[in-house]
Amino acid sequence: MKAKAPNISVQSAAEAAMRADKAVVIGLNAAIVTVSENEPKILIVPHDEAEDSGGWDALPFGPFNPMQHRTLEIGLRSWVQEQTHLELGYVEQLYTFGDRGRHSLEAETPGEHVVSVGYLALTRGHDEDLQGASWSDWYRHFPWEDWREGKPAIIDQAIVPLLREWVSRQAEATPDELSRGKRRDRMRLCFGVDGVAWDDEKALERYELLYSAGLVQEAARDGRPNALALAGQNVPPLGRPMQFDHRRILATAMSRLRAKIKYRPVAFELMPPAFTLYELQKTVEALLGLHVHKQNFRRLVENAGLVERTGRMSTRTGGRPAEQFRFRREVLNERPAPGLRLAPSRSRANS
Repeated sequence: MKAKAPNISVQSAAEAAMRADKAVVIGLNAAIVTVSENEPKILIVPHDEAEDSGGWDALPFGPFNPMQHRTLEIGLRSWVQEQTHLELGYVEQLYTFGDRGRHSLEAETPGEHVVSVGYLALTRGHDEDLQGASWSDWYRHFPWEDWREGKPAIIDQAIVPLLREWVSRQAEATPDELSRGKRRDRMRLCFGVDGVAWDDEKALERYELLYSAGLVQEAARDGRPNALALAGQNVPPLGRPMQFDHRRILATAMSRLRAKIKYRPVAFELMPPAFTLYELQKTVEALLGLHVHKQNFRRLVENAGLVERTGRMSTRTGGRPAEQFRFRREVLNERPAPGLRLAPSRSRANS
């Protein structure tokens, strides 16, 4: 005879959860992105612990209160508007960050475990009055991600040498060839080393590799072994650090947005109602961190039916008047993946 499955009631499951060693707190984190003057910006807020971390930036975040808000997204929109006076437009859930030991501060609060639900939000409202928040260039946190003017010097001058040292150092600790090869491959694939092409969508993988190697300040703050092994050495700061694991959440948002541009028209969420194709190109380049060919971009956008003419001209660039366009929302119903499948300009991407 088959053994009967135990009858576990909802009430007994809830009682078991109440008896858990750690209470679970759900936090909401928002990577809020805009583009201003051809630069991608994120909204940052001060944090109570900022003095202990040298004034590190934080993404807007706060707890989810199910008694006040019916859904997580409603809660996110509500407290972002309350804290910053910014009304969010496009919002999508990124990922749930729930691993134990995501940052060192969890050790200081043994009574609770924070599960963070990360969101990506896009807004055009960068000129609005903000309360308790400000806009910051996201390439301050990831200077190796901006290839618009060629390969960033920080990659060859600092990152690659430090990663090669890490591969060698780890090889001494775990000398098997397979493990050493995996670490070397991570370096090559993430940072385009030894003939591997740069992949703009690997922003998260690059940050996590630098964290694993102990090369970002968050790893030292969190007491990670590889960072402790570098104590006393002259390791240059690799980007501006952030509170908790907010730079990891921001890297997740960056990877998601760069990938999504290519199959969904999310870039138009950052554009005004009327824009020139040049302005659209500069916005897309800012997000991708890559220069794209002007004529190819224009041909792709028009042939894909993503825009339509307004019949008006713009002189915002200060040069010759340029034709204005608007986004064709009908394209969302016409085909499943109306994005911008772009190829970077060869002259810049291979620098």
